[in-house]
Amino acid sequence: MSVSEIFEIPKFYYFESGNDFSGSKDDFSYKIANGDTMKCMTWHGRLCSMKAEIEHEAEFERTQEGFEAMIKWLEERYTESK
Repeated sequence: MSVSEIFEIPKFYYFESGNDFSGSKDDFSYKIANGDTMKCMTWHGRLCSMKAEIEHEAEFERTQEGFEAMIKWLEERYTESK
């Protein structure tokens, strides 16, 4: 079950384990990189994050609250891009 109404993103425990995650919807792509924080990047197109021109980037605490804020931020970036 996804935590987002727009994207297929796993629940927070997936990220608690230190996993990265990437996905896309239409031409909108995103990556969530895990470290001391969760860093979320967005871009348009099918290139991987290392080759794409990153349009938006933000860092969030690696907590349930930070995760929820990141999902909201990501959904807002997608909605703004439509």
